[in-house]
Amino acid sequence: MKKLGLIVNPIAGMGGRVGLKGTDYVLEKARALGALPQAPNRTVMTLKELNKIKDQIEIVTCSGDMGENEAKKCGFKTRVVFASPNRDTTKQDTFDAAKKMLEENVELLLFAGGDGTAIDIYNAIGEHLTVVGIPAGVKIHSAVYASSPKKAGELTLLYLQDSVPKIKEVEVMDIDEEAFRRGSVKTRLYGYLKIPYEKRFLQGKKSGSVMSDQASQELIAFDIVDNMKEDIYYIIGPGSTTRPIMKLLDLPYTLLGVDLIHNKKLIKNDLSEKELLEEIGRKSCKMIITPIGGQGYLFGRGNQQISPDVIRKVGKENIIVVATKQKIQSLYGRPFLVDTGDVELDKQLNGYIRVTIGYKEQMMYKIES
Repeated sequence: MKKLGLIVNPIAGMGGRVGLKGTDYVLEKARALGALPQAPNRTVMTLKELNKIKDQIEIVTCSGDMGENEAKKCGFKTRVVFASPNRDTTKQDTFDAAKKMLEENVELLLFAGGDGTAIDIYNAIGEHLTVVGIPAGVKIHSAVYASSPKKAGELTLLYLQDSVPKIKEVEVMDIDEEAFRRGSVKTRLYGYLKIPYEKRFLQGKKSGSVMSDQASQELIAFDIVDNMKEDIYYIIGPGSTTRPIMKLLDLPYTLLGVDLIHNKKLIKNDLSEKELLEEIGRKSCKMIITPIGGQGYLFGRGNQQISPDVIRKVGKENIIVVATKQKIQSLYGRPFLVDTGDVELDKQLNGYIRVTIGYKEQMMYKIES
């Protein structure tokens, strides 16, 4: 039997859909706003990819929603080596659980969470174990994560079948969430973790916009504003490429949140998923989003307020993607990615989409889930 370590941070990502841009320090507020756990379901999506070798794996894990429940739900032989004494899991729980995995000498440590979880894992094990991250956080800058839960499962399967020859050390990074909520991005490198390296399964680290993008962003904004239609509601996604649109309209904006406008006037800033659904109802609506530089995510990283329900209401045909040529070039030909948490919706979003890259300049670009 191969020993697969599993740690789930069950509260990771809960602040996303309710517009809190993270879960650190605001868990109770997220719950009060109706936030639901995302990490357990995403872990199940990963484990389902291991069904074909289920009889060859023992999952070494933690009690309850920290791994035990998910593993048993998928029918795996499960052994619990850590039980949290807390009602809600903490950073210390993740650290202690990872230490147990090191003692157990698991062949691979699979973990679900966000950047904070990756830091706790790194602090516990350093470079002594090989890991695969299941993306479940709101903002994921670290390169240890697979591009989706399904890809995490596929990569784990290949590794356990000795089909991934290369191991690589990759960055563990995080941002200051409190500064992030105020609209400021402060990143820090914490260290490196070892991962099975197959580029097609991994998301890479995030790269930011450069100053030379500014003119391109302004040209994109002029194109978008010139083509806005009356009586259509526009959802403006987060990012530095969408910000010039709001500036051109002389409207207040939230750089890292989701805003809503109608007839070039502000309806509301920084909406949660619930607020978006209430505001757009059955109204005609379009959505303006930009991919994350270096990673290419359209949905599932940093904009969880734009949930599967919101996307379905808007419709793929009403999604407007904006990106500077520099941002497109930073992908080196890799497709845009979507990881909404809804597998069927991700499949529906696959294909090609029109991207505005300048004033009256557009191109077609591929989307893959």
